[in-house]
Amino acid sequence: MTNSVYFDYAATTPVSPDVLKVMIPYFSEIFGNPSSIHQWGQSAEAVLEKARSRCGKVLNIPSENVIFTSGGTESDNFAMRGCAFSRRKLYGADEIVISPVEHDAVSKTAIQLRDEFGFVLKILPVDQFGMVDPDTVRNLLTKKTAIVSVIYGNNEIGTINPIAEIGRICQEQNIPFHSDAVQAAAHLPMDMVRDHLNLISIGAHKMYGPKGVGLLGLNSISDLLPVQTGGGQENHKRAGTQNIPLIIGLAEAFYLAQNNIEERNARFSYLRDRLICKILHEISGSQLTGHPTRRLPNHASFVFDGIDGNRLLMYLDARGFACSSGSACKVGSPSPSGVLLALGIQPELALGSLRITLGDKSTEMQVDALVQALAESIQRMRK
Repeated sequence: MTNSVYFDYAATTPVSPDVLKVMIPYFSEIFGNPSSIHQWGQSAEAVLEKARSRCGKVLNIPSENVIFTSGGTESDNFAMRGCAFSRRKLYGADEIVISPVEHDAVSKTAIQLRDEFGFVLKILPVDQFGMVDPDTVRNLLTKKTAIVSVIYGNNEIGTINPIAEIGRICQEQNIPFHSDAVQAAAHLPMDMVRDHLNLISIGAHKMYGPKGVGLLGLNSISDLLPVQTGGGQENHKRAGTQNIPLIIGLAEAFYLAQNNIEERNARFSYLRDRLICKILHEISGSQLTGHPTRRLPNHASFVFDGIDGNRLLMYLDARGFACSSGSACKVGSPSPSGVLLALGIQPELALGSLRITLGDKSTEMQVDALVQALAESIQRMRK
């Protein structure tokens, strides 16, 4: 791997040395259980609450509204189930509204709520770029709506949704609004008040933090049914002893990601646009997926006519380039992506998908080398 180039930062990122540095003492030196009364426990609790406060300030919510989880998937599950069950119990609301381009952590949870628990599932239409029109949200809302969930920045196609506009509509009708911001939080300024968000999901390992930790942010909502019971941790919302080293890493990674965003994004956007332009110009039968401009700054995604995406990944890997065919949770699947199908892309073309995501170590030279390897690989595959 020392000779390969990594272009799959949407799947995961390496832990930043700065993040690792602050985590290390909490594995073996300050190792107490934060629920313990003695000084070892009190020391652990102090750093836990400091991390909670740091995350709350970034999200513009009170620190007690930050619930630490095992990652973005758990946060999505918690938001969907916790809110749906609570709203049905309190108000008889049994309708769930999501887009067709959600991460599986949202969509499969919504499907289970429909199939196993009797909720009504409503799917929002999206345009050819995978973007939700706020007016379509308004048209689907009723007094029976328990929760609306729309992804912030799409993990497969990079499209950024108009979250604040959707949130305002939901707020006007007093309907909880959730967004999966696992990809977006690494690149876009987060503010739950500005975006009229009630629930937000974030994972550390997409922003140079450790795997296995995330958070669910709550704003102006308290009636969330716990889906993991036991002790009273996380404000009685999520039982279980907190993983202090990982939580420290999450808080540091989140803080660093939200600082100097404009400078980093300018660099990412330049490399991304160079990559997109060169691929569309130099490779026939190539098509950009997702919005051409309203997309994550480090994200480029394509489909290629007459190409099998998974086979293309093997060709690129053999030449020393690590990319993805879409969501890291779906790589290797012989079926076309449901996200691409929702954009109106034909199944045969959707099978030829490629996602290229940039990171802190990406360079212009690496981008140009990738384009050359990609063009040669596709030419060989087509022959």
